[in-house]
Amino acid sequence: MNCQCAEDYVLEQLRQHLPANLYYHGPHHTLDVVARARALADAEGITDPEQLALLRTAAFYHDAGFLTTYQGHEAAGCKLVRQLLPNFGYSSGQVDFICGLIMATQVPQSPGDSLPAQILCDADLDYLGRPDFWPISHSLRNELSDLGLIESEQAWQQLQLSFLQQHQYWTRSALSWREANKQDRILEVQALLNTIA
Repeated sequence: MNCQCAEDYVLEQLRQHLPANLYYHGPHHTLDVVARARALADAEGITDPEQLALLRTAAFYHDAGFLTTYQGHEAAGCKLVRQLLPNFGYSSGQVDFICGLIMATQVPQSPGDSLPAQILCDADLDYLGRPDFWPISHSLRNELSDLGLIESEQAWQQLQLSFLQQHQYWTRSALSWREANKQDRILEVQALLNTIA
């Protein structure tokens, strides 16, 4: 399988064809997820070269469905993966594995016992427990607002609070690195809501 060509191809598609108002779900998010997935894989002790390569490809393609749709983008991404990756030498089993990882990221996340799926889920929402949470969440608010999916600051903060409270990290590493900070974000959002109400 020619991973580099597969990754270069989708990144170029994302850069050229994603809607301009995807302030959060842009190529920068994809590259962030790729980097975080690798860091988590290293921390979780994944050393198998094929598994690492398939996880990396899944990270590159996990939001490729946004090229065609907003709602249900995971399934659309899998359709794209099934069309494209055989051309880059991926076997049907490898494509199925990648699709399984992508579908696990659908909210509510459902990675099951698969460590690679848990890693991709944690990489996808790594920012919830990071110092750059607020600017990143602001980009998501702008995206949802532009799409007409939220109507007010209060509605946004309520959505954000509910999401943070329902979210869980799956890997030991993400729990260790991010959970305490995520709990701090919950308190901050609650405090914000108290000032708005």
